[in-house]
Amino acid sequence: MSKHLVLSAFLMPGGYDQRAWRHAGSPAEDLGKLSPLEVIAQKYEAAKLDSIFIADVISASYILDGDVFMGNPYEPASAMGALASSTDRIGLIGTFSTTWNHPFTLARQLQALDVLSDGRAGWNIVTSSRAEENYGSVLPPKEERYRRAAEVVEAMRQLWAAWSDKAVIADRESGNWVDPALIRPIDFEGEFVKVQGFLNQRRSPQGHPVLAQAGQSPDGVRFGSAVADLIYTAQPSREHAIDFRMKYREALSSVGRNPDHVKITPGLVPYVAETETEAQELFRAMDRFTDFEAAKAKFTAEYRVDLSGLDLDEPIPLERFDTLDMTSSRGGTYREMTEGNGFTLRQILVNASSSSGHLVAVGTASQVADTMIDWFESDACDGFSLNAPLVPETVDSICELLVPELRSRGYFREEYTGTTLRDHLGLPIPPAWDEQ
Repeated sequence: MSKHLVLSAFLMPGGYDQRAWRHAGSPAEDLGKLSPLEVIAQKYEAAKLDSIFIADVISASYILDGDVFMGNPYEPASAMGALASSTDRIGLIGTFSTTWNHPFTLARQLQALDVLSDGRAGWNIVTSSRAEENYGSVLPPKEERYRRAAEVVEAMRQLWAAWSDKAVIADRESGNWVDPALIRPIDFEGEFVKVQGFLNQRRSPQGHPVLAQAGQSPDGVRFGSAVADLIYTAQPSREHAIDFRMKYREALSSVGRNPDHVKITPGLVPYVAETETEAQELFRAMDRFTDFEAAKAKFTAEYRVDLSGLDLDEPIPLERFDTLDMTSSRGGTYREMTEGNGFTLRQILVNASSSSGHLVAVGTASQVADTMIDWFESDACDGFSLNAPLVPETVDSICELLVPELRSRGYFREEYTGTTLRDHLGLPIPPAWDEQ
């Protein structure tokens, strides 16, 4: 085999299952502190994963509802900076909004993280769909948010390219730490963004942070195909994933990009144990925390799908999805689960709580690896975003059972062979201005 699976891991100390922080073994009392993050990050690095990913929703309103999944109590820049000093090789990807951040500030933060981590930083680009109350502002329409995002990314890429790789000369005799001729200030002005000047930071060993993106709507795919190196996606079945990857690669080719330079990684929620029975017990462990009436209300509010009067053990009538919020690609995933897989309302609500529309795999390491390899060999993906549902149990089973199984079959690395995140992913280094 000439290439291995890309494996990123969602870093959620409360567990990817929205109910998981409530179980007795979770680090619930320490959420928001550094220690739970460090423990998980170091386990994933010992397993040689490509990267870890810290998601972020700027609005804090979820916290009041007891939702520490969406109300994740970690700010990505500070968390990534702390983890850069307690890890050595694993990539560090964080979510930052193009709607609520200025490109100069964001470029400076991310470049600093990239340089300080020796080329391991990544940026999950989001346009945000809330948090206007935090900024005393009005949320722009979705299409406008994407136009602004394109400008923000372009301005940031120009800032990151403004230093030549040879700019630092550290000439003690002349007193020049840099060669001024090898730094080219930018002058960017668009519809929303105006930036002049350059950063006070040298280039990263990987050029600039890896750019990740998760939009699945037509606007999201157009934006991601133009800028992203890594795509996160929720795919309910292998067939949907094959179609999504094929169409995404076509979109990449249409804008002149090499499809092999963009890695597509569906989310996978793995319940892995020594036996299938133990894995099923893990999968059912959170059932006692499910409040179906509350789950129905939350689903209706999130996706604008009326669930009133429906039996939990019957599928949602497809016409109920006619009111679906079409800005939500995840809502479309639930419609596909209902229409294509015959999921009942109960199954949909459990999935929404436990895996947020992602593929769920329950079984032994061999069984879950079979599914992953089948998707990989069928061109459904380039790898997976591993979303550990229960902490610490499923983090340990990923690292101690699943990854070794993939490694034994030749689908994952024995050791890191490079030092940067781009090395791990097999991505080219974006050139500085003097090499373009």
